[in-house]
Amino acid sequence: MATRATSFAHRPAAPGCLPRIARRAALLCGLLAIGASWATAAAGAATSVSPNWAGYVAVQSASGSSHFSSVSGTWTQPSATCSSGKAAYSAVWVGLGGYSESASALEQVGTDADCLRSGHASYSVWYELLPAGPVSVALKVQPEDKLSASVTVRASHVTLRIRNLSTGRRFSTTKRVSKIDASSAEWIVEAPSVCLTTSSCATLPLADFGTTLFSSATATARGHTGTIADADWSTSALELQQDASSGAGSSAALRNSSTRTLTVATPSAASAADGSFSVAWQEKSAQSEQPAAPTLPGFNGGPP
Repeated sequence: MATRATSFAHRPAAPGCLPRIARRAALLCGLLAIGASWATAAAGAATSVSPNWAGYVAVQSASGSSHFSSVSGTWTQPSATCSSGKAAYSAVWVGLGGYSESASALEQVGTDADCLRSGHASYSVWYELLPAGPVSVALKVQPEDKLSASVTVRASHVTLRIRNLSTGRRFSTTKRVSKIDASSAEWIVEAPSVCLTTSSCATLPLADFGTTLFSSATATARGHTGTIADADWSTSALELQQDASSGAGSSAALRNSSTRTLTVATPSAASAADGSFSVAWQEKSAQSEQPAAPTLPGFNGGPP
C-alpha cells in the first residue's frame, strides 16, 4: 500500500446512518446521517444508497442471538483506469463489524486500486483493526490477480488471512484487540474517506475500477456457514453514489444546477449457490438537486 500523508476511511452504511471510521490512521470519525433510498434487489435483498460502500452486508436475523465468527470471499483484483492530474481511490475488502450506528470497531482485510496524480495506478494489500490504524501487507498484487481473504474472530483475537491465488503468496496474522465488532459481515468495494482531523472526514473520489468480481462469499455464525443469501441472516445490497464533479465532500456547485454527474458502483444480484456477484463502476447524469449533508455532534463542524 503506497504511503500517503492523509488518512483514509473505509466504513459502513447502515440504513439511514453511515459511521465513517478512519482507515490508515488511528482516527475515529463521528457519524454522518444519510437518508437511504430503498428498492428490491433481484437477489431478494433490500438495496440502499451509500456515498462510499458498494456490495453486500449481512446481519443476524431477528431470531439470531449470536454474532458472526468469520467472513470470507474471493475477488479478482480490479484495474484502475487513471487520468493525469486526477487522484482517485478504491478498495476491495471483506470484514466483520462496523455496520451499526453504534459501532466502534471493524476488522477487515483487502486490496487497493488507486490512481496517483501522475496518472499511474497503484495497487496494494492491507489489513485494519479499527479504531487502530491500517497495516500494509508485503504481498504484491496486480490487476486480474485472484485474491482470497478471510477474517475470523475468537474471544479477543482476530485472525486475518489473504492469499494471492495467482502467485501462491499468502499472508496471515492473529492479533489480540481490545474492541471487536462481529455483528455484521461485509463484502465491499469502497471509496475511501480522508480524515483531516479526528472529527472531520470526507469521501474521496472513487477510482474507475471497471468491474470487480466476487465469489465464494460466505459467513459463519453459531457454527453454521452460508452464503450472502443464507436464510440465517438478513442481507442488504449497497449501491455507491458519489457526486463525480464536486470532489470529496463538496456539493455546493451541484446544488446550483439541476443536472449532476454521479459516479456509481452497483452490485449485481448475488448467487444463492456460492454468493458470487459483481460490482460495476460507471458515471451517469442525474436530474436532481443534491441536498446539503446534515451534521451530527463532533462531525463536520457540529458542536462538540
